[in-house]
Amino acid sequence: MDTHVAIVGAYGSAGVAAAERLVDDPDVRVTLVDDGEPGGGLCILRGCMPSKEVLSAAEHRFAARHDDRLAGPLPEVDLEATVARKDEHISNFASHRRAAVERFTEREGVEFLHETARFVEADRSPPPIQVGDRTIEPDYVVLATGSTVNLPTDLPGFDDVPVVTSADVLDGTDFGDTGVVMGFGYVGMELVPYLAEAAGMDLTVVEHDDRPLDEADPPFGDALLSYYREDLGIDVLTRARETAVEPTADGGVRLSVEHDGEERVLEADQLFAFTGRRPALDAVEIERTPLDPGPGWVRDTMQAREDDRVFVVGDANGREPILHVAKEQGFVAAENVQRHRDDRELVPYENVHHHVIFSGLGVLPFARVGHSAASADEAGLDHVVVTREAERDGVFKTKNAPEGLARLVVGTDGTVLGYQGLHYHADAMAKTMQVIVEMGLDVRDVPDRAYHPTTPEILDGLLRDAAEAVSSEAVQAGD
Repeated sequence: MDTHVAIVGAYGSAGVAAAERLVDDPDVRVTLVDDGEPGGGLCILRGCMPSKEVLSAAEHRFAARHDDRLAGPLPEVDLEATVARKDEHISNFASHRRAAVERFTEREGVEFLHETARFVEADRSPPPIQVGDRTIEPDYVVLATGSTVNLPTDLPGFDDVPVVTSADVLDGTDFGDTGVVMGFGYVGMELVPYLAEAAGMDLTVVEHDDRPLDEADPPFGDALLSYYREDLGIDVLTRARETAVEPTADGGVRLSVEHDGEERVLEADQLFAFTGRRPALDAVEIERTPLDPGPGWVRDTMQAREDDRVFVVGDANGREPILHVAKEQGFVAAENVQRHRDDRELVPYENVHHHVIFSGLGVLPFARVGHSAASADEAGLDHVVVTREAERDGVFKTKNAPEGLARLVVGTDGTVLGYQGLHYHADAMAKTMQVIVEMGLDVRDVPDRAYHPTTPEILDGLLRDAAEAVSSEAVQAGD
């Protein structure tokens, strides 16, 4: 075996994906390293899996509260039962992940080290790695260490108050009556309704911009904002920014914010920080290497700019912290390790924008595939935009979920460039739209056929509207 590859962060989705491709190569020796306890990767333990588990409990209560056809006492969410079921399921998922990693070690030339890996200062590419009492000098390193919470420690007074993070919420069974929330990205959009519905909290959210949902065209952020305020009863302060925080005498917090040019003071029992994530690189002591984890530090080939033999994948590279992206990057990194070894041209990681946010307790999820109208404009693409309100399709009313909208961005040649959906079942429609967008289908060639009453009727309406718009555009252009 001529080539030795060390994968640091072997339990995570990106690390497992890279390992899958490399352990079958007879000319590669693989050392898998992960200090996770119990191990299983971020998505399974603290991310997408446990969050959807707890959201489902709150969704059931919201559905009962939201439907005026139902009578009787409103059920309460049993937080202890919710967390217990989440823990049971997550334990099983993590066990399967660990078993998959253990199966890799059954192959010749593969070993797993349940230790923390640290880089060693050396004039060598890639840098050696200290694992327990061993020093490993691999030919390549795949760094897949995931991410950790990014806290606003520069906010005056932040270190003096207790702060609740997303991980705390997923394990929490007892919350205060009131809370103030910093951060309204995808983590905040998912967990804020959970706290309001399942824990019965009175919440105020600090949103820096005019609206949430940065990756969407403005009508989607406006619709989501209205839904959170009116249907979920959450106070969202837009165009607001935190200036200081301090503890109160009764154990709560006092957050000062600048809102629309005026200073406001918000008092609550608890302070929640859903302020994003950053690459988890502290434990590997990356500062001991020439690697500089700043903007653009990882190429499209997944190689670190300062070292062609270090590949950085998943959340660790800070490019796009999404599960499916991490897996795809892991596959690309593994292929490029082999290509680099064989002195062949490396391939870039390329993907079509494909995100789902389980906003509104999953009742009003947001999905985007491909271009938004804004990104199509930025790319200089000639296109038409069609938008459809969910309430125009009676099926949403029959399912007591008439809120939201959907949009198609279509090239003037008919190519479907992108889809955005903020409506019931938008998450389930993302795969269909991914196929249409990634295959570059002409909107006029997509079958117009639904099976009433199903929510994908909104897609048929969009496709019909877009086909008509493209035809009208062609007529106006004289084609």
